[in-house]
Amino acid sequence: MSTELPPSRKDSEAIQILATEHWSLLATRALTYQESLGRVNMFLAVLSGAVIALALIAQADRFGPTFVSVAVFMLAVVYFVGIATVRRLMMLNVDDYTWVVGMNRLRHTYLELHPELEPSFITGSHDDLVGALKTLGLDSATNSGRGSLSHIFVTLPGMLGVIVSSVAGAIGGLAAVGFGAPVYGILLAGALAFALSLGAILRVNRRSFRGFGPAVEPHFPTPPRPKE
Repeated sequence: MSTELPPSRKDSEAIQILATEHWSLLATRALTYQESLGRVNMFLAVLSGAVIALALIAQADRFGPTFVSVAVFMLAVVYFVGIATVRRLMMLNVDDYTWVVGMNRLRHTYLELHPELEPSFITGSHDDLVGALKTLGLDSATNSGRGSLSHIFVTLPGMLGVIVSSVAGAIGGLAAVGFGAPVYGILLAGALAFALSLGAILRVNRRSFRGFGPAVEPHFPTPPRPKE
């Protein structure tokens, strides 16, 4: 007596299993976004607290040597928290990309079982970079494969990187004040610290999507476009 299930029942069970995994990935993406926003809120709370504390010290010391010393120390702590936050946001973006790749693989399997449903899908069904960008709503042609420079600044790591680099610029300017630098020296030190910090953050951000493990190696790459 054969115990093999009929093809229709096999397809039904396969779709049920795939749908369960799809919902699991959606929930994981939601948790990823939740942690990202929590990290940003934590950094902004630390930054706000430091600014309020420095305002109180400035009223008492009239921006004297004590204020400069305390400000450099406190802003250094804020800068550390900011760098750690930006780095964690980059890691979470990589995790989110992995979940998108997983959902694209599931969607590809859906279409293998029922190819007639392809016109109903607007997200990607291929697990390479092009397919993942399609699901994320990004155009690979205008984003140079890993995101254009303008797109980086509207992401959480890019936006927060500008704020963190501003803290670095403030530290550089205050350090110059402590060494008795003239006004142009203070401005130059602040601008240099800002530029170095932002440049390093952007470089790490653009390189954070390299070196993926076997889990995100394409199994169903996007077919090449036919030549006109």
